[in-house]
Amino acid sequence: MKITVLDGNALNPGDLDWSSLEEFGSYKVFPRTQKEDVVSRIADSDAILLNKISITEEVLSACPNLKYIGVQATGYNVIDLEACRKHNVTVTNVPSYSTAGVAQLTFAFISEAACRIRAHSESVMNGDWIKCPDFCYQKAPLTELEGKTLGIFGYGSIGKKVAAIAEAYGMNILTTTRTVKEDTPNPVTFETLLSESDILTLHAPLTEKTKGIINISTLSKMKKSAWLINTARGAFVNEKELAEALKNNIIAFYAADVISEEPMLKENPLLTVPKEKILLTPHIAWAAKETRERLLKIVIENLRGWVNGKPQNVVS
Repeated sequence: MKITVLDGNALNPGDLDWSSLEEFGSYKVFPRTQKEDVVSRIADSDAILLNKISITEEVLSACPNLKYIGVQATGYNVIDLEACRKHNVTVTNVPSYSTAGVAQLTFAFISEAACRIRAHSESVMNGDWIKCPDFCYQKAPLTELEGKTLGIFGYGSIGKKVAAIAEAYGMNILTTTRTVKEDTPNPVTFETLLSESDILTLHAPLTEKTKGIINISTLSKMKKSAWLINTARGAFVNEKELAEALKNNIIAFYAADVISEEPMLKENPLLTVPKEKILLTPHIAWAAKETRERLLKIVIENLRGWVNGKPQNVVS
């Protein structure tokens, strides 16, 4: 069997080992693949692994040997699933591997907004503490998280992990989720979540219903002091309207690890927001070595399951 990894640099920039693939046959790893090179690189492949490379009907029609696509991520919107079914191509993904990392970054954002560590550290390193007449000083307002209300939009594995951390901080929790279960804490309507949350964090899947759900209308229903955290999908947010809302003090702060188009475009409106009102990171919640090791392990298990006729984590 011939296996091709189309964009291996994302999962493994050099600190992991692809050699587990030898158990299944020959393999080749491309760090990155441009759209125009996809067909030529996988034309005679039996199986491919990828993260963000688009696989369309056109690609599948040109690659008749292809029978398996292993998505090295949870999201699989880059794959035309209907076309895969037509061509009898099995598609798998990797759910829940990044729960700990995403929850960790969510609270890193929240902690930074509360403690303003960056602003104070930069001030100290610039010599301001040396010049200060007092033993301490504040460069920005500080916030105590205990007693604040955290709204969680989406209560899957990540939402639950975030809630557990919030409980340790002594925060009040509200949730809005598609499926309310017995252990779902304080389920409320989305309208209530917007109006009562001091901090709103997004952890739902991207669907037609959730796409663009954060816009000027929904932002206007939030507290002017509210913070919005997005470690889910950039497309949840109308970025132009969010940028205006931040500039006009409709909400106070936004932090995100995702944007609508990645890599970021230089004309993205979020780049015009005052720096004290925004934190943006380049999709790194899943990038800790421990997280990627877990991901690669499940990618291999998915492939092994398919080879042995017992596929797991099948999405098509």
